[in-house]
Amino acid sequence: MLLLLSDDDGALRAVDWTDFEPRMQRLLERHYGPSAVAICDGDGRTPSARAAERYFAGDLHALDELPVATGGTSFQRRVWQELRRIPVGTAISYAELARRVGQPSASRAVGLANGANPVGVVVPCHRVIGADGSLTGYGGGIERKRWLLAHEGCALPAGARRVRAAASVGDPLPFA
Repeated sequence: MLLLLSDDDGALRAVDWTDFEPRMQRLLERHYGPSAVAICDGDGRTPSARAAERYFAGDLHALDELPVATGGTSFQRRVWQELRRIPVGTAISYAELARRVGQPSASRAVGLANGANPVGVVVPCHRVIGADGSLTGYGGGIERKRWLLAHEGCALPAGARRVRAAASVGDPLPFA
């Protein structure tokens, strides 16, 4: 299941899978301080929760306009902003992402920023793949990355491994 944490203004601060909640809490502490965030149960009726439901039901653009507010360095925030510009159904390499943020020799730094993305799925870090088309690291696991790319009908680069959904697209929250 997907966890969505938003602030009082409705901006998403963190998105992660329930089986990675401890990691998400560590990330929140790192970005905002050990007692700066109070996590409260929501009713699932927030705009972000409704948008996530629509996304998993097949409305692939439902997450596009959700407001996000993140911590992180200025470089990380630039990378995360650029991730939101990757169209649904496409994937790019880390080298291409580095080029797009104006640092063509910073593929590793871009990879680290990508991996530190606190609002995965909404900021689609899953759309970044290896230069050879391989499905490299994803904080939620490679199978989830594979599923998300297949769900979005990703057009992988020529010669890249094709992906298949590991769960049915009709499953609103895969890997719950």
